[in-house]
Amino acid sequence: PRSPLKPVQPPKPAGASQRKTQKTRGAALPSSLIKCIFKHYAKMPVARETYRIVEKSSEKYFKQLCCDLEAYVNHAGRKTVEMADLELLMRRQRVVTDKMPLRVLIERYLPLEYRKLLIPVATSGNKVIPSN
Repeated sequence: PRSPLKPVQPPKPAGASQRKTQKTRGAALPSSLIKCIFKHYAKMPVARETYRIVEKSSEKYFKQLCCDLEAYVNHAGRKTVEMADLELLMRRQRVVTDKMPLRVLIERYLPLEYRKLLIPVATSGNKVIPSN
């Protein structure tokens, strides 16, 4: 019997090489980035041990996020994660709701360069940027 708190890992592809899995394991968010983001939102002194715990937690969160997205893509029979997959995942996590749509979150938390990439804007001549 499995514990309901443990995340379920999807099965690994049959042809995955040992070298490839070792490379992907080492790819993590830099601890300096996590520390900077956490410090921005905490706005108070934080103990050094706390940063280590936040780093481990964020790594587990993003690993689970990627596994969930992979499951959505496999279920749809595709090989590419689409924006709709991420929005569905955020709805299931109750980050995106009817009162707080994804567009509002993008406008609130992302810099202008990323907003331009994610939110279509109509320009003169009836051109939509970015084009899908």
